[in-house]
Amino acid sequence: MQKKTQNPKLMVAVAAFAAFLATFNETYMNIAFAPIMDSLHIGVSTVQWLATAYMLGAAVMVPVSAFVYRTWRTKPLFLFTVALLIIGSVIGALAQSFAVLLAGRIVQAIGTGLLIPVGMNVTLEIAPKKELGIYMGLMGAMTTLGPSSSVIVAGALLSVADWHVMLWVFAGLAFLCFLSGAVFLGNIAALTRPKLDAASVALIGVALVGILYGVSTAFSGEIIAAVLALAAGALCLALFLSRQKKLKEPLIDLRPLSVAQFRAGTVINMLSLVTIFAMNILIPVFSQSVLGISSMTASLMLFPAILASCVMSPIAGRICDKRGVGALLPGGFALIAVFSASLSFFIPGGNAPLIALLYIPVIVGSALIIGPVQSFALSALPGGLNPHGVTILSTGFQIAGCIGSSLFTGVYAAATGMRASSGADVASASADAFLASGLLVAVFALAGLLLSVRARKYRAARHEGQAAAQETPMGEAVPVLASIMKTDVYSLKEEAKVIDALRLFLDKRISGAPIVNHAGAPVGFISDGDIMRYLADQHPLFETAWSFVLEQRDGNFQDKLDEMMALPVSEVAHRKVISVRLNETLGAVSKILARHDLKKAPVIDNGKMVGVINRSNITRLAVTRYLQGAEPGGVPAAPALETP
Repeated sequence: MQKKTQNPKLMVAVAAFAAFLATFNETYMNIAFAPIMDSLHIGVSTVQWLATAYMLGAAVMVPVSAFVYRTWRTKPLFLFTVALLIIGSVIGALAQSFAVLLAGRIVQAIGTGLLIPVGMNVTLEIAPKKELGIYMGLMGAMTTLGPSSSVIVAGALLSVADWHVMLWVFAGLAFLCFLSGAVFLGNIAALTRPKLDAASVALIGVALVGILYGVSTAFSGEIIAAVLALAAGALCLALFLSRQKKLKEPLIDLRPLSVAQFRAGTVINMLSLVTIFAMNILIPVFSQSVLGISSMTASLMLFPAILASCVMSPIAGRICDKRGVGALLPGGFALIAVFSASLSFFIPGGNAPLIALLYIPVIVGSALIIGPVQSFALSALPGGLNPHGVTILSTGFQIAGCIGSSLFTGVYAAATGMRASSGADVASASADAFLASGLLVAVFALAGLLLSVRARKYRAARHEGQAAAQETPMGEAVPVLASIMKTDVYSLKEEAKVIDALRLFLDKRISGAPIVNHAGAPVGFISDGDIMRYLADQHPLFETAWSFVLEQRDGNFQDKLDEMMALPVSEVAHRKVISVRLNETLGAVSKILARHDLKKAPVIDNGKMVGVINRSNITRLAVTRYLQGAEPGGVPAAPALETP
C-alpha cells in the first residue's frame, strides 16, 4: 500500500514523465538515420532495423509487464526499467559499429516495453475514478507529446552535434526520471506473484515478431518472406490465445476483451495511434527529401501542433470526466480525416507555415481521442483486471506504432516507385505518393469515426464488464454491492443546519450522514468528528468531552456553540465526497475505503445516492463466505473475493 507521506500527484507526474520518455524514444533516432548511414557506412535497409527491432523488442516485453507488475514491488520495478533505458543509451552512445548500436536500442526497447504499462498502472492505482479522464488525459498528452517532440529535439541536436550526442542527451533525461522515481514513487501494487508461463512468453513473442516483421517487410519486395512471417505470427497468436484460456494463471488475462466497451476502446485507440505515427513520419520525410527543408525547420513545423496537443489533452480529459466520450471521439477523428487529406493536397506547395497550420487540427484530434478513449476502455474494468487491460492497450500501442510507421511508409515508397517507373519526376512521384498515403490515413480516421459514434451504446456496458470480471477461477460470481449495502440511508438536505445533523445523529443512533442536493446527489458528508474538529478549531482548549463540560461555564463558548448550531451543514462538513459506484467490485470498494481511511462511503447510481457501504458489510460477507466454504472437520476454503 502507498504511504500517506507520498504525494499521489507527484507519483502520477513521475509516471507521466516515464510515459513521455518511453514514447519519445520510439521515434527519437528516426531523424538520425541519414547521418548514421554515413557514419557507419550502411544502407537504408540496414538502418531501418533500428526502428523495426526497437518496436519488436518493446512489443514482446509488453505482455510480460502484467506478470512483473504483480511480482516485483512497484518502485524497484520502475527503477529497473528506467535503468535499462540508461544502459541502452550509453551502449548506443559509445557504439562504433551498427551491431553495438542495435544492441543498445534493443536494451532500450526492453525497458520501453515494461515502462509504458507500469506507468499506466501506477496512474490507475492512484487516480480517483471520478478524475480518471483527467489523469489519463495527462498520460495521453505525454504519449502524444513524446513521439512528436522527439523529432524537434533530434533535429535541433543534429544541427549542432553528432548523432552520438543524441544518445547521451537521452541518457541524461532517463537518469533524471530515475532520480524522480527514487524520490517520489512508492510501492502501490498489490503483489500476487503469479507464475510465469514460459511457453506463453515464447508464443506471444514469436507471434508479435512474425506479425510486425511481416507488416514491415510487405512493401520492401520480399513478399514471400512477409507472407511466411505473417502466417507464422498468426498461428502462434492463435496458439497463445488458446493456451491462455486453459491456464489457471494466464500471462495475459483475456477477460477484458470480453467486455464490449473495452474491446471497442482498444480498437479506437489503435486506429488513432496508427494515423498519428504515420503522419509524424511522412511529413518530416517528405519535407526534407522532396521540399529540401532542413531537419530543424521540418521539426519546427510540428511544434505548434505539439503545443496545442499539450493544452488540449487535459481539457479533453476534464470533458471526458463530466460528459463522457460521446462527442470527443467522433470530433477527434473528423479533424484527423479532414486535415490529413488537406495536408496531402497542400503539402507539395512547400509552404511551411501552411503545413504547420494544417497539422495542428490533426494532432489536436488525436488529443481528443487518446486520453479519453483509454479512460473509456479501462473504466469498464474492475481494479483486478486493470493490469491486464493496460497490457492489452500497451501491446496495441506498439502494434499500432509498427503498423503506422511500416504500412504508410511502405505505401509511400511503393507509390513513389510506381509513379517514377511510369516516367514522372521525383517531386511529382513523391507528391502523388504522399497524397495516396494521406488519403489512406483519412480512411483509417473515418473508420475510427464510425466506430466511435457507436461508443454511446457502451455507456451501460460497465455492468457487462463487472459481470465478466467478477467470475472467479472457481466459476463463482462475487456478490454485487447492492446485496450487502445499507439502503435505508439517512441524509441531510443542503439547506439543513448543524443542529439538524445532531438531532439526526441522536434519533437514528448514527455518527454521520451524507448531504444531498435536490436531485438526490451527494454534495458533502458530515460526521460527529467534523463537528468536534470545528469546535476544536474555534476553541483550542476544546479537545475532549471533559473539556466540553469545563468550557460550558464560559458564556463566550456557549455563544460560539449556538452560532455553530445555526450554521448550514456545508460550513462544517467535508465538501469532497468520496463515493463508490453501484457496479463497483468488492475489491475496488475495499481499496477506496482503505486508501482514504473511511469507515463508510455513499453508493451512487446514475448520479443519485442509493445506499451506503460500510467496512463491516464487507467484513461480514467475507467471514460468512469463509465459514460457509469450510468443510466439516477440515480447513476452510478461501473465499472467492478479489484482493483489494
